[in-house]
Amino acid sequence: MSEPVHRRRGSLIGTVKAVLWGFLGIRRNADYQKDIERLNPLHIMAVGVVMAFLFVGALILLVNWVAG
Repeated sequence: MSEPVHRRRGSLIGTVKAVLWGFLGIRRNADYQKDIERLNPLHIMAVGVVMAFLFVGALILLVNWVAG
């Protein structure tokens, strides 16, 4: 039986890599299943929100630089 969701202790690097693969939309099913078993869903959501804000901020900076 797998570990309870709130007790999962995936690494920060593993969580960031999983979120980046999710942003790209490509991931092997075996790796996806490993991530589901290993990573805490709350950590994935937190990293996803932070990375989304960073992405939007980078786009805003790029547009200002090109249009400026």
